[in-house]
Amino acid sequence: MANLNGAASDLRATFLGVYSKLKSELLSDPAFEWTDASRQWVDRMLDYNVPGGKLNRGLSVIDSYKLLKEGKDLTDDEVFLASALGWCIEWLQAYFLVLDDIMDNSHTRRGQPCWFKVPKVGMIAINDGIILRNHIPRILKKHFRTKAYYVDLLDLFNEVEFQTASGQMIDLITTIEGEKDLSKYSLPLHRRIVQYKTAYYSFYLPVACALLMAGEDLEKHPTVKDVLINMGIYFQVQDDYLDCFGEPEKIGKVGTDIEDFKCSWLVVKALELCNEGQKKTLFEHYGKEDPVDVAKIKVLYNELNLQGTFVEFESKSYEKLNSSIEAHPSKSVQAVLKSFLGKIYKRRK
Repeated sequence: MANLNGAASDLRATFLGVYSKLKSELLSDPAFEWTDASRQWVDRMLDYNVPGGKLNRGLSVIDSYKLLKEGKDLTDDEVFLASALGWCIEWLQAYFLVLDDIMDNSHTRRGQPCWFKVPKVGMIAINDGIILRNHIPRILKKHFRTKAYYVDLLDLFNEVEFQTASGQMIDLITTIEGEKDLSKYSLPLHRRIVQYKTAYYSFYLPVACALLMAGEDLEKHPTVKDVLINMGIYFQVQDDYLDCFGEPEKIGKVGTDIEDFKCSWLVVKALELCNEGQKKTLFEHYGKEDPVDVAKIKVLYNELNLQGTFVEFESKSYEKLNSSIEAHPSKSVQAVLKSFLGKIYKRRK
């Protein structure tokens, strides 16, 4: 196994090597009698959906574990186990995205057609999502069953999955077709959607995995959860901001939150700051596909100086997060949280 104490590219290569190993174990899982056709299907489905993203969530399990070990070199076994947990998070992400894309009737994901849009896949993608979900306990059972923290890991994944699905539900029922009503949108609603739909699995889960591996009791770290959830909310507000004001060539996509009637931080702030006339403009033009409507909303956002409001939000959030982190008694836990914050502060893509 590659030496992990080197560059980020080595880490990524090692991490991808673990994916191949986990995949080959899953493709000969003794609980099922495989045929050539079923093995080929799952092989292709995994390659299409699991390793394609930025892999930030998975890689941060290894980063966090290394920081918790205070810079001591990790053994091959520790690298493998931290990578396996990282991949469980990437599998969870793949499962959510495959099903999300069907619910949203999306067309592309990560620069290629969504899995259900691939010829001959269609609604089989729903079952593929279920298989992705079921791979997680298979991986955990094979590699962590003898560990003292095995039950805690199962609990953690189950709880975070429930929280994420519940966040997705709030998001979906808020934008039911034909019931689009901007007056439902508020900062507390935005916060709840983001906290449950994104922050738990993207921010808390990788660190919680690393803490369990390091022999820590999650119950004893409530502030870690709070800080990471707040970081997740800050991250999503950045995302909402970049969706409108980011440069498509930098963020890698063209934002559509306005057209999609999303409960975006920008629209929630606009509702807070606007006068009656501006409110009328919002209600008339938000959530419409026509570029003319979208342009009117963007002009309004500029009139309200939402860019300035965002810059202020960003610096306040950073200060708050930093002081919460510094209040944590453990230096190594502080290092983990600071490393997360450093990656996202003032990001522009």
